[in-house]
Amino acid sequence: MKRLGIVGAGAWGTALASVCSRAGLDTLIWALEEDVVNSINQTHVNSVFLDGIALPDTLKATQTMADLADRQAVLLVAPAQYLRPVSKDLASILPSSVPVLICSKGIEVSTGKLMSEVLAETMPENPVGVLSGPTFASETAKGLPSALTLATTDEALGRELVASLGQPNFRPYFTTDVVGAQIGGAIKNVLAIACGIVAGLGLGENARAAVITRGLVEMQRFGHTRGAKTETMMGLSGLGDLILTCSSMQSRNMSLGMALGQGQSFADIMAGRRSVAEGSHTVEIVHKIAVDEGLDMPLTHAVYQVLKEDASVDAVMDSLMIRPFTLETV
Repeated sequence: MKRLGIVGAGAWGTALASVCSRAGLDTLIWALEEDVVNSINQTHVNSVFLDGIALPDTLKATQTMADLADRQAVLLVAPAQYLRPVSKDLASILPSSVPVLICSKGIEVSTGKLMSEVLAETMPENPVGVLSGPTFASETAKGLPSALTLATTDEALGRELVASLGQPNFRPYFTTDVVGAQIGGAIKNVLAIACGIVAGLGLGENARAAVITRGLVEMQRFGHTRGAKTETMMGLSGLGDLILTCSSMQSRNMSLGMALGQGQSFADIMAGRRSVAEGSHTVEIVHKIAVDEGLDMPLTHAVYQVLKEDASVDAVMDSLMIRPFTLETV
């Protein structure tokens, strides 16, 4: 593969475009915003979503999606809740033989579908894969070491994508578990909000470690009901992503949780942000599915109460601490 397209020029889309350009690929990134396109093309910086990080001079941006029609593969990095309409637009210009690699993390709130299930409806003929793992956009864009999971059911395609994207400082590991690669990336955002709340309340590192560990159990419970493999959720796109997102204020989801723990309201926090904290959307549908299917996901329920029911952070934390003692099992 020599010509790659990127759909979505947020921080992660821009970082991936930088990776592709560094790999020597002819890379074109589509952005909705005119100021983003102008910034990338004229100053080689995404001053809106990834300011201060120089991008390769070879990277080009466009506001016209039809310009991606000649790409040999496309990385789809639209926010999860907008993936359906964006992929419909992409389907109208992209040949059905061109593979699409999902790089968004989340579950569609209106339907409860994974991103791959959405693409099965909007782009049914195109080969689909998933790229997910423990990565902060700024570090990846700077060329710092990163490792991810690349999942497709077509092993030949997967290995071709790994060969095209892989570099010493950007290491994709292949799996055929497309479902498992998505579950980790979706659920960890909810758990990162919980870890942020713990940090905001000043409850210490013991509590954060407990949230990460018990959160992994919730991730596995949810994933197993959808056929995800345990080893995938214990790998880069599951446990790896969970550890990263729950350990640094670079995470939009953890920083959201910390602000909540410090007493700020959800509405006030989001009013001051342009970027998306996917966990604030994902928690709604994950909580609904957990209730409907009888899945025990107390941390997810707690985040749901704080974000969607305006419950007191202190009251929710107290309710978690007085839960009955139980066995340590998945």
